[in-house]
Amino acid sequence: MKMKFVKSCLMLAAAGLLSTSFAVAQEKAQTLDQLLDMVKKSQISESAEHKQREAEFARDKANQANLLAQAKATRQAEENRSQALEKKYAEQQLLVTQKRAQLNERLGSMRELFGHLTSTAGDLRATLETSLVSAQYPNRGDFLDALIEKMNGSTQLPDIEEIERLWYEVQREMVETGRVVKFNGTVIKPNGEQSQQEIVRIGAYNLVSNGTYLSYNSGKIEELGRQPASDMLSAASALQNASTGVVDVGIDPTGPVGGQLLAALIQKPNLREYLDQGGSVGWVIVYVGIFGILLGVWRMIVLFGMSAKVNSQLKNPANPSANNPLGRVLKVAQENKNVDVETLELKLEEAVLKERPSIESGLAILKIIAAVAPLLGLLGTVTGMITTFQAITIFGAGDPKNMAGGISAALITTVQGLLVAIPMVLMHTFVNGRAKSVIHVLDEQTTGIIAENTERK
Repeated sequence: MKMKFVKSCLMLAAAGLLSTSFAVAQEKAQTLDQLLDMVKKSQISESAEHKQREAEFARDKANQANLLAQAKATRQAEENRSQALEKKYAEQQLLVTQKRAQLNERLGSMRELFGHLTSTAGDLRATLETSLVSAQYPNRGDFLDALIEKMNGSTQLPDIEEIERLWYEVQREMVETGRVVKFNGTVIKPNGEQSQQEIVRIGAYNLVSNGTYLSYNSGKIEELGRQPASDMLSAASALQNASTGVVDVGIDPTGPVGGQLLAALIQKPNLREYLDQGGSVGWVIVYVGIFGILLGVWRMIVLFGMSAKVNSQLKNPANPSANNPLGRVLKVAQENKNVDVETLELKLEEAVLKERPSIESGLAILKIIAAVAPLLGLLGTVTGMITTFQAITIFGAGDPKNMAGGISAALITTVQGLLVAIPMVLMHTFVNGRAKSVIHVLDEQTTGIIAENTERK
């Protein structure tokens, strides 16, 4: 029992030593005396460590007390300083009020003058931002911001130089709007390239350069992506090349800075863009119309030539020619002049029937095209309206631009269908009339030949 107690004590001592330090844990008590000595040393060591910690805590407590005292002193000093500043602020505020009253008293009617100058400067700033004159004289209105700020503020007053410059810029804008001048500037092409070239400014209405019209937006001079008619461009080139005299040139003074009507006109779609707006149905109508027109023109040419040959053959029936329908029919009559009347009549009817297909060729197709073209236009109208209603379903009816594509397709295909159908009807009528005229001559001549043979027999 005693040995068991000793072993337990040794295990507890070893665990205690392991928790204090690795070196001590390596030591092992061999006897009870050694174990007692090791426990004693550990207690002595812990007691010294606790005393050291207690001393450090005492020093920290003293330091914290000093810091607290310093913080209180600082707070009291700042409170005193804040009170002094508040008192000084109140005094300064009173002084500012007195000075403002004194300033208003001394300004008198000048305050009204500054109001007019502020209004004028604001209007001029808006004008200079969009004026074509600023393309030649950029950054003219930079000083206006500082001038307006001064006149609206209460700490600064505009000097006489700034007021005189305002007057000068107003006067210069008015004078430059009546001049046609040349200057060099950077022009941005539609493909993004920039080039330094000579520019002609026509007052404050238009800019032209190298036979093209330019625009001025946000300090940039850009060549219009689409230009007006060639006669206007030629006039612009003539103006740039002229040194004196009078040159006729197209000027657009519409809009706040000019050029508004020109900008709207050049946005007008051309023929190809009109056809594209009709969509696939529109292009089908176009191809059908082109085919019909070519067919009709070809048939008219053929029938004109055929009528001329038939008329020539009528003047010389004794010598039938094979290059026209009447000649071929007369030749059949000559070849069968000795047969009986019934046989001759059948032979001639057969000859006329053989000529009919070549004479009436293309008439059926022209008639079909004249009837189908309006139906294709109606088909385009229906598909365009379907597109419009789909756009309304997706985007709503708030923005008309979303519906413009479908409406344009509907209207343009309708117009295309009518533009194809109307000439086709006229062309079919004309071609049909010429064909019937030729067939009438053949019927008339065959009837005459049969009548002559009947009388002879």
